Amino acid sequence: MASIAVAGTGYVGLVSGACLADFGNTVICVDNNDQKVDSLKAGKIPIYEPGLEDVVRRNVAAGRLTFTSDMPSAVKASDVVFIAVGTPPADDGSADLKYVEAVAREIARAMNGYKVIVDKSTVPVGTGRKVQSWVREELQKRSDASEPSFDVVSNPEFLREGSAVQDFTHPDRVVIGAESEKSRALMKDVYRSLYINETPYIETNIETAEMIKYASNSFLAVKITFINEVANLCEKVGANVQDVAKAMGRDGRIGGKFLHPGPGYGGSCFPKDTQAMARIGRDWGEPLSIVETTIEANERQKSRMVTKIEAGFGGNGSLAGKTVAILGLAFKPNTDDMREAPALSIIEGLVAKGAKIRACDPAALAEATWRLESVKGSVSFFTDEYEALKGSDAAVLMTEWNQYRNLDLDRVKALLSTPLFFDLRNVYKRPEMERRGFDFFAVGQ
Repeated sequence: MASIAVAGTGYVGLVSGACLADFGNTVICVDNNDQKVDSLKAGKIPIYEPGLEDVVRRNVAAGRLTFTSDMPSAVKASDVVFIAVGTPPADDGSADLKYVEAVAREIARAMNGYKVIVDKSTVPVGTGRKVQSWVREELQKRSDASEPSFDVVSNPEFLREGSAVQDFTHPDRVVIGAESEKSRALMKDVYRSLYINETPYIETNIETAEMIKYASNSFLAVKITFINEVANLCEKVGANVQDVAKAMGRDGRIGGKFLHPGPGYGGSCFPKDTQAMARIGRDWGEPLSIVETTIEANERQKSRMVTKIEAGFGGNGSLAGKTVAILGLAFKPNTDDMREAPALSIIEGLVAKGAKIRACDPAALAEATWRLESVKGSVSFFTDEYEALKGSDAAVLMTEWNQYRNLDLDRVKALLSTPLFFDLRNVYKRPEMERRGFDFFAVGQ
């Protein structure tokens, strides 16, 4: 098994490091935030991800997983160094590589022999070449006149928040973009547990591996946006988008995944990656019109939800002085991540029209508090959904957490001042809701 260092203990780095240790490797997770490292050493997991805490504790106890802020020592002790730092969007939509560059240069300064440097962060096509260049530049500066050999590998992640541990340990495929047999062999050693179980391996050059990640996420975003636009059309023509999506999904060429209409996509990946993919296309003179349109349509979908709620209240100006209960704030269930969550822009839109908000989420309240700072005077937060509903003029189901899929509907109706229920995830059935006396509004029905 391999000796591994993972630079970055964010979502990708921590999940990757813990799961790689679970495969039997020796893993050192590195972060420049001493407080975060101390917290991890104390067994405190900084992100909400089902199953992750158990994996971390198990491998710390087994001695396979450790945490440090000492990058040089981690690099020296490892054969493979993963770069798993953030690549936030720059003002022009491109991925900001400053953290990747900083880590690459730090790795070079600490190298004491051959290393495989692995891009695990989501990075634009061409980043692997930049990492090679940054490492060479630093090696040439070394006063010891040594230039240890190295290889750069692209190994993109395909983790879904809320099921990341399962996705890492049971992936659909492992993509390895490498240029030497030595680095390929070492990466197979890293993923030996998957390799011997015949997990599909895709071996490519670096640029292809980098493109696979962006192309995959962009396609999924396109698929979500397509069914959202079909849903909007269904509302106009009298069709039911759930039946449309079900029939479409039966076609093996299409598949049923990501054909669930809603208030638009969000999270740490799709918004950032579609923006970066579009930017790559423009930079190379090959505009990706489908991706560009998807980005625009997704923003329209969020705005459309505000219009839908206002219309349910009676039309223009009808939200003034009304109280709306929002069930779910995270961009999807089983995560506390609110990056680009549809709830943010929808709540801001409702407040702009005069509404007061009573918001509830089982995991994302801490993050929601500061992300909604601009409208804090109009938003109250609750840990209990029924407290949030009490006295509200309407309920909006924003995120389909399991507890919101099984609401006591009679209790909900009794708590609401008016029986308005906006189901933005199509969890409930219209006949049942109307039988219970709700004015029911869904997406694409």
